[in-house]
Amino acid sequence: MLAAAAALAVAQGVARAADSSVPDFSGIWAHFTWPDFEPPVRGPGPVTNRSRRDGVPDSYQLVGDHSSSILKPQAAEIVKQHGERSLRGVVYPTPSNQCWPGGVPFVLVNIGMQMLQEKDKVTILYTNNHEVRHVRLNAAHPARVTPSWYGDSVGHYEGDVLVIDTVGIRSGPFAMVDMYGTPHSEALHVVERYRLLDYAAAKAEEDRGQKGLSRLGRDPGLIANPDYRGQGLQLEFTVEDGGVFTAPWSAGISYRRPSGEWPEMACADNPRDLVGRTLDLPQASKPDF
Repeated sequence: MLAAAAALAVAQGVARAADSSVPDFSGIWAHFTWPDFEPPVRGPGPVTNRSRRDGVPDSYQLVGDHSSSILKPQAAEIVKQHGERSLRGVVYPTPSNQCWPGGVPFVLVNIGMQMLQEKDKVTILYTNNHEVRHVRLNAAHPARVTPSWYGDSVGHYEGDVLVIDTVGIRSGPFAMVDMYGTPHSEALHVVERYRLLDYAAAKAEEDRGQKGLSRLGRDPGLIANPDYRGQGLQLEFTVEDGGVFTAPWSAGISYRRPSGEWPEMACADNPRDLVGRTLDLPQASKPDF
């Protein structure tokens, strides 16, 4: 994987040399808020955590706000059921603890991310479970999209902004858009917009978006770098799914350059989560054989 990344890094350098207007998103990026996405400046935002510890969302007890105005009744009931399990001290299944592909936008929960830019495509790597996304540049979605784990992603540059449009994201028993169990249908449509900001603007956006959110001190291998004063990478994304949400909603992520090395984090089947809590695993009513 590292050899492939190195080869792609060379290729993306050549691509940028041919077109100096393309922003350089290469290298390791990380965000240290978890599990909440940052709210938008205005308009409907994502489901948030109702559980609090020391005045901020409790990362160890995920109770999604099922009263959120963006949720249709059936979706609200699913979020409510997940929260009730969490309040009982039971960890409910998610893509990350079931070794299930995360899909979009769930995959954005990953702390670490790398972008490999080439002339006709962008490859995005994530720290958890070797998750990889492939984005075709300056292309259109096919007339009929076969649903897949990360959907069909096409992108283009609008000046210094990379816009990625994703449809055809497969649904399933553990498919969700966030850590609160918010479901989605195969009508899910996600648009991401990535841009670089200078340090002052990035810091201001980070302070606004992360106000009151829970922050992680580190991810295995990645540590927040308090001395970094370079550019930040800002992601804004919009989610639409008429079968689940009452209206489109938006959220953001503030990425910064971390310290530490790129970690390898692979999922393995386990009846307990990372801190030893029993998972609420599906149970068969009768043997399969």
